[in-house]
Amino acid sequence: MNIERVINVILRRLVGRAVNAGVNAGIKAVSKRGKGQGVDNKDTRPLPQDKATAQKARLMRRNTRPPRF
Repeated sequence: MNIERVINVILRRLVGRAVNAGVNAGIKAVSKRGKGQGVDNKDTRPLPQDKATAQKARLMRRNTRPPRF
């Protein structure tokens, strides 16, 4: 194989991997699933003092849903 062809094959693979990594990082940042920019790893479960409030909210949602047939 020609040296230019070998270099092109190597560069194509390296650039392809870099582009794929960048696209994946962008998708994770936008969807807030990865550790990208703007992502807070907060626990969204209600705190113990908020259990009564959470229970009340669940009951309100259940009462406002249309009935199933």
